Amino acid sequence: MIDVIHYPLFIITAVTLNLYPGPDTIYILTRSTAQGRAAGVASALGISSGCVIHALLGALGLAAVVMASATAYQMIKWAGAVYLVYLGLTMLRAYGHDAAHAVSTKQSTGRIYVQGVITSLLNPKVALFFLALIPQFIAPSAAHPGLSFLALGLTFVATSTLWSLVLAMAAGAFHRRLASGPGARWLKRLGGGLLIGLGARLAFSK
Repeated sequence: MIDVIHYPLFIITAVTLNLYPGPDTIYILTRSTAQGRAAGVASALGISSGCVIHALLGALGLAAVVMASATAYQMIKWAGAVYLVYLGLTMLRAYGHDAAHAVSTKQSTGRIYVQGVITSLLNPKVALFFLALIPQFIAPSAAHPGLSFLALGLTFVATSTLWSLVLAMAAGAFHRRLASGPGARWLKRLGGGLLIGLGARLAFSK
């Protein structure tokens, strides 16, 4: 029912690509370093959840329809860019406010998780990446190419999630060391600036 080819090579490719520091990696490291381990883990899981949805849309053929429309692609890309800039500005505004710590951890991480999902969904390059990579590992005679696409997509998400969680935990430890010192404010400033930079990068990318 699931007809894939060169599966070990796909896993090696997925792991190799995960190790390459892309926008999602920078986003997770930024959140972890500026806001702590819990925020980084929530961001990683949010990004991964968004990628699962991308894989599902690709399996259903909906992603290909959207990618075929230059207008739709640009609209999603610009929406993602604006959203990243908004998150960056929000972090910059809040860097000196202790009130943020009054919000419960559960609510804060839940909100950060949702932001990660939205950030992933509003990045059309994720869908484009899946559409470019995954079909190469589906057997030409596959009876159910959609299921094969989904299986490979979930495989990629699984490997990326493990790596993202490792990064979030490591960067979160760095945040914990500096959170009580004068560097905390600068971390949040840097984090906000990096998110704004990611938004600009997405907006002007081709």
